[in-house]
This record gives sequence, C-alpha cells and structure tokens, in this order.
Amino acid sequence: MTSQWSAPTAQGPVHATVPVPGSKSITNRALVLSALASGGSALRAPLRSRDTTLMAAALAALGVGVADGPDGSWLVSPGALRGPADVDCGLAGTVMRFLPPAAALAVGDVVFDGDEHARVRPMGTILGALRALGADVDGDALPFTLHGKGGLPGGEVVVDASASSQFVSGLLLSGARYEGGVTVVHRGEPVPSSPHIRMTVSMLREAGVVVDDSVADRWRVEPGPIAAREWRVEPDLSNATPFLAAAAVTGGEVTIPGWPATTTQPGGAVRELFERFGCAVALDERGLTVRGPERLSGLDVDLRDESELTPTVVALAALADGPSRIRGVAHIRGHETDRIAALAAEVTRLGGAVEETDDGLVITPRPLRGGVWRAYADHRMATAGAIVGLVVPGVAVDDIGSTTKTIPDFPGMWSTMLGAR
Repeated sequence: MTSQWSAPTAQGPVHATVPVPGSKSITNRALVLSALASGGSALRAPLRSRDTTLMAAALAALGVGVADGPDGSWLVSPGALRGPADVDCGLAGTVMRFLPPAAALAVGDVVFDGDEHARVRPMGTILGALRALGADVDGDALPFTLHGKGGLPGGEVVVDASASSQFVSGLLLSGARYEGGVTVVHRGEPVPSSPHIRMTVSMLREAGVVVDDSVADRWRVEPGPIAAREWRVEPDLSNATPFLAAAAVTGGEVTIPGWPATTTQPGGAVRELFERFGCAVALDERGLTVRGPERLSGLDVDLRDESELTPTVVALAALADGPSRIRGVAHIRGHETDRIAALAAEVTRLGGAVEETDDGLVITPRPLRGGVWRAYADHRMATAGAIVGLVVPGVAVDDIGSTTKTIPDFPGMWSTMLGAR
C-alpha cells in the first residue's frame, strides 16, 4: 500500500538525539543461525520491520518456533524443518537468498514467492549453486519451488556473486548443516558489499562454526553443529544515515546513541563519508554525532562495499556546493529497484543535473524545486526524498510506507527529530 507524504521542511538547523532500531542484516542472519542451532536462542533488541517479520514468518512456516520474549526480544526454538510450506519473501533479498539454502534441509516442498518487483531480482546464482550441491529446485527466479530432501551432500560450488554478496552469505549460513559442509568459490568481478560477507563469517564463528576465509574469494564452512546463543543486535547504522544527513544538510547536530566502536556493518563507513562532505564527526560515550557545515562539499567516492548508502549520498550530493561522482555501484541496478536510474530520474525531476555512468552517477548541483519524489517501493529511495525535502519546500514522497521494510515508523521518527530542540 502506498502512502504519499509531504516531506517536512526544517525550520532551522536540526538538533536531536535519535535512537534507531536494530540492524536488519544482523537480525535476519541471527534468525537463520538460531533456526539451525542445536538449541534455543534469543535475539535481544532485534529489528522488527517488514523484512525481519517476513523472515520470522518464513522460519515458522518451516517448523521453527519464533516467540516474543521480554523487551521486544525474539526467542527461537529450532525444530525439524519440513514442508509443505509457502514462503513470502516480500521484497527482502535476505529472505529470498538466505532461506532457500536452509529450506534445502527440510523434508517436503517449499514454495517461494514475493512482491512483483522481487520476481525480477537476480536469483539464478543461488538456485544454480543449490542444484550443484544436490538440491532439487524448479525455477530460476521467484516464484520457485524447492523439493526438500532433508539434507544436502554439500561440497564445493563455484559462483559469480558480482551481483550480490547475499549469494555467498546465503550459502555460508546453512553450510555447516550440510553433510560435507560447503566451500564457496567466487569467480567474476569483485563481490559488492563485501563487509556483509565479513559480517556473516563473524557471526558464524560466534556460533562456533569453523570458517576458513584465508584465501581471497574462497570461503570454507566445516560441517558441524551451530551453537545456541544470545544475540545482541546493534543499531542499524545504514538506517541511521538519513537522520545524520539531516544535520549535514541543515547545519545542525544529530547524535545516534549506541553506535558501536567497531562493527561489520557497511553503515559504519558513514563516519568518513560525512567528513568528506565537510561535516564534523565525533564518536564518544553519547554515540556518533554529526555536525553539519555551512556548505556541503562535493566528493568522488567508490561505494562498492557500502552501496546501500548510495541514496543518502546522492541526496547530500544534490544539495552540495560542488559536483560529485559515485563509482562502483553498478550492481544496485538489481536492488529493490534500479537505484541508479531511479536516483537520476528523481533528482532530475526536481531540477537537478545527474548523469548515469556504467558504474554509478555524476551529480552536478543545481537549485532544486518541490515536486513528487517517487520511491519505487524502495525504502532507501523514500528516505533520500525525505532528506531533500528538509531544505527544498514542497517535496512529497509518493510511498513513504515503503520505509517499513527496515524502519517500523520512519515518519514518526522523522517528525520527532524535527520537533527536538
């Protein structure tokens, strides 16, 4: 359901402290690992958004117990995975790419489908890899059916993961439960968003799984149990960036409490990015604080490893004093929407100048005007429109409801931020 929203214009510099919900990436990895563990696990401070509730519902459909615990936690009780089951992936890449390798351990048929746009997202790599490892799958994109046999032989598989790091992470998360474990070898252009693979490897090791990633583009997961444990979920650093951007574009100051000193989240890179735009950035006991400059500087940046930050960076670049170039993000044409084309179209619609390149965008700032900013059912497109609307009166985001994918109440959080002084 779409919901047009008039983006509020800031009446002055934004000054606020904004707590943000837990990381989607960590939450959904922890749900999968907990479902495959040797006993019950707990997720503390998980994100509860569309993507994560879809993951929880999918696991429940396969026979896993997912119950509400105290203070918003999730308690996960593993069970024998079984079909028949229907999995709704929505538009969640983590569901459509992390769940099939786990569903291959089930007995019975598991049918996967999702939103209309999900049906065009790349899936052939993960499904082809599962076939090579011994799975029986009908189809190469959503909708598809996996005929579960109760396990997989496992072994070595060669993939081209240049379209998404999720292809690697999905195989690694379930690999310890395959008879021979799994070895994933990537051949192709560099894998994008590689910090997400490092996150997967780190979480597997926290669950007692032996992983060898000592050779570039090769990951070996040994067969064995996955330990039950308590997962404490960090704030979602990528979801924090629109709020920090509010300080950047208004010359204000925004603090995100609970920012980790070290992290495997790609969103951790925003500290350097905001500094390159000319902001002052500080991490202390209060959290991460960004203080906006008088004028934003343009920048030339490769975002291959942090591509999910591209919409926020483009919004900032469109409001900067000088031109910017974003490189290394050709793969985001296959995200929730073609983000390169969508960002170019929406900034241009409001009077900006944007050129699409083979692997990114060139943004030449011009005075922007109000108008409808289309979200393309993409949560990060919607939040980019909200950033622009802070300093450009009359911007309306056509589908602010898309933000529920990863932020349960973005409009409410945005309004609270702007009301804080």
